[in-house]
Amino acid sequence: MHFSKSFIPILKNNPTEAKIKSHQLMLRIGMIKQSSAGIYSWLPLGFKVMKKIEQIVREEQDRVGVQEILMPTIQSSEIWKESGRYEDYGEEMLRIKDRQDREMLYGPTNEELVTEIFRSSIKSYKSLPQLLYHIQWKFRDELRPRFGIMRCREFYMKDAYSFDLTDDDAFFSYNKFFLSYLKTFKRLNLSAIPMAAETGPIGGNLSHEFIILADTGESKIYTDKRIFEVDSSSTILKKSSLNDLRNAYEKFYSVTDEKFNKEKFENSVPEEFRLQTKGIEVGHIFYFGDKYSKPMNATVDFNGKKEFVKMGSYGIGVSRLVGAIIEAKYNDNDGIMKWPISVSPFDCAIIPMISKNDTSNLDKSNKIFDYLKTKNIDAIIDDTDENISAKIKKFNLIGIPYQIIIGNKTEGNLLEFKEVDGETQKLNLDEIASQISKAKSNWFHN
Repeated sequence: MHFSKSFIPILKNNPTEAKIKSHQLMLRIGMIKQSSAGIYSWLPLGFKVMKKIEQIVREEQDRVGVQEILMPTIQSSEIWKESGRYEDYGEEMLRIKDRQDREMLYGPTNEELVTEIFRSSIKSYKSLPQLLYHIQWKFRDELRPRFGIMRCREFYMKDAYSFDLTDDDAFFSYNKFFLSYLKTFKRLNLSAIPMAAETGPIGGNLSHEFIILADTGESKIYTDKRIFEVDSSSTILKKSSLNDLRNAYEKFYSVTDEKFNKEKFENSVPEEFRLQTKGIEVGHIFYFGDKYSKPMNATVDFNGKKEFVKMGSYGIGVSRLVGAIIEAKYNDNDGIMKWPISVSPFDCAIIPMISKNDTSNLDKSNKIFDYLKTKNIDAIIDDTDENISAKIKKFNLIGIPYQIIIGNKTEGNLLEFKEVDGETQKLNLDEIASQISKAKSNWFHN
């Protein structure tokens, strides 16, 4: 793709209405455009990143045996009244009526709807467990939407739901998602800490938030630094292994501000390991037993008796992760962004020096582009008439992780090649393709 033909409407300066770096950058490099308060259109650059995040989330859900479905954005109010949450949920719920005067709502979450689907479809305990997920737009009518996509009204989310016969089985399902989330965030090159958290309007008495460290985060966190040393790479999908993993994390004090206890923190964490900082919630998992199955009569037949199924729910903010990655990876002092290659809108930027009277560098760029395409490397050519330094600065801001620079220093078959935040190397095209392909393989199959 040529930059001149791409839809990347870059602004010269940070928009004044944006207060945090993810909002500033996403508006400035044309990833999103505000439609109304807290609602955004996703433009090609931003949409491409979000869809790559979505695919990683999907792959890791599939890997632990969760089945994908798709539920609608609009739900009937009747099932929410049945569960008892219709009036309790509050003004964040957007309530509407159709032309027959039936009360409907734009779904803020899907516990009721998925429970209704389950109870009308599954009758025997022999069909358990059932693990279902979908990736869909949600709407919550935030009173004060702010920080761009980080606290908006319409957002793209993966939510999953588990149905089990017993608490013990349900904890096994819970732990599968616990592992899946750790692997998901690792593939996004994010260090996410699982922290004990409040359950809020979802309900239940067991919950973990997955938090990444960021100065602009809305969550205050209190943790033991040794939690970063826990390794989940060898964990397998067996009850004992998953229990061991969760125990390895939970032996270290790690909570959000809602559950913080100063005395417990200071008594359980040696001073040199205490960390008090801010973070961004990128995932949240809940176990709530029969909170929904009981009022909605979601049962299975077990030895001639009707048993209420045990349920949990598991959310990841797919659109929010776009902003969270920027908050974690953007160096605003140097104006440098570096997307993890697993979700970068392009793998590589080809940056030629072009003059009106000499198109040889552009011709060479086109040949490089065609070769990289055969290696499954997605590149973009900057065919604009800007000077080389301006082009490099632009792609440093956009955050494409690798750059091939074709200018006066290009010698024979050797090309100037660099990572956004690294040193320039002189490599031939085969070596460049090999290096990029290896990096992609490491993160795509982490």
